[in-house]
Amino acid sequence: MSSVFDALKERGFVSQCSNEEGLRKLLDTQAVTFYIGFDATAPSLHVGHLQQLMCMAFLQRAGHRPIALMGGGTTRIGDPSGKTEMRRILPVETIAANVDAIKAQASHFLDFSPGKALLLDNAEWLAPLNYIEFLRDIGKHFSVNRMLSFETYKMRLETGLSFIEFNYQILQSYDYLVLNRRHGCLLQMGGDDQWGNIVAGMDLIRRIEGVEAFALTSPLVTRSDGKKMGKTEQGALFLDPAMIRPYEFYQYWVNVPDADVRQFLLRFTFLPVSEVEELCAAKDQRINDAKRRLALEITTLVHGKSAAREAAEGSRAAFSAAGEGAAAGPGDLSGVPSVEVARSELVKGVGVVDLFVRSTLCATKSDARRLVRQGGAYVGRKNVTDIETLITEADAENGVILLRAGKKRYFRIIVA
Repeated sequence: MSSVFDALKERGFVSQCSNEEGLRKLLDTQAVTFYIGFDATAPSLHVGHLQQLMCMAFLQRAGHRPIALMGGGTTRIGDPSGKTEMRRILPVETIAANVDAIKAQASHFLDFSPGKALLLDNAEWLAPLNYIEFLRDIGKHFSVNRMLSFETYKMRLETGLSFIEFNYQILQSYDYLVLNRRHGCLLQMGGDDQWGNIVAGMDLIRRIEGVEAFALTSPLVTRSDGKKMGKTEQGALFLDPAMIRPYEFYQYWVNVPDADVRQFLLRFTFLPVSEVEELCAAKDQRINDAKRRLALEITTLVHGKSAAREAAEGSRAAFSAAGEGAAAGPGDLSGVPSVEVARSELVKGVGVVDLFVRSTLCATKSDARRLVRQGGAYVGRKNVTDIETLITEADAENGVILLRAGKKRYFRIIVA
């Protein structure tokens, strides 16, 4: 397939486009500068941003120039898109620290060497703005009626839309204009919830500069089982290993529903489409091989080869140690999350409910009691169903007590 636009479409990156034929021709005939913005609301990007990073990476590999725009300025206001309540306003110092952390994560996907991708922060031009001049020069091009026609604002009008949030679309549009003027940027991309903001910026460039710019959005990633994409026991699936360990990140992808493997392989890996189709032709137990490949590829992209190999080995070893794959050998359990428990405690015995809470496999004692009573708690190869059970050093194997919650969530208790 010769067209990069059609390649993006085949992998599921294309939902809405302002001028599909025009953009296809542009991408096929010249190197295009494009951008995606990332607001710095947390010290890490999460799995919801992966699709945008991958889309940027595919376009860069096809010879186009990405701009990863950090929202050091727009984060001070907060994007109302997709939100039913106003975002919490963060201190400027917190935003700056978040921007620095996100910059490092973006470099895992994009080549920022000279002449390649650009890494910019919109605080550079938004923070010094003179409000009166900005309203006069930029604000006059925006129709309140048109802004209210977009779904984002319609939804927020029901719960309350602050004036500061109402300005967000104007500021994001101004970003597009600045990038067009300074860097010749002709394409802004984002998720479907950003369509109104992106189109507004495209229209602003047309009105002021008299040139055609383009808007392209991707469908929001959802799981076939109806669960929110990227939600784990610990919350959002962040890309920072200090927030979500590589092992837990790997396990998330190993455990995705069978029906989602194909879409995730297409969107979140660089594997050729033909190889993806071959992997996903497997049924029943063999689909687990495709899941492990998916987990390895994504974990490698986000955390590097070494961390991905360790996570994969830890996952395989835990599976074997739990008696579900003994033929594979004991393996290295060091990648499995762990906590130390004093030998003296285990001499007396630690309640199974307390131990599962301390392991973080269960958030509360109520969760742990429910897990045990429903038959989902395992200590080593033993299924524990009595909430009064005491776990002792006798349950350890080579100084480790392996806990399992459900089918595939593991944790090590290290006897210290």
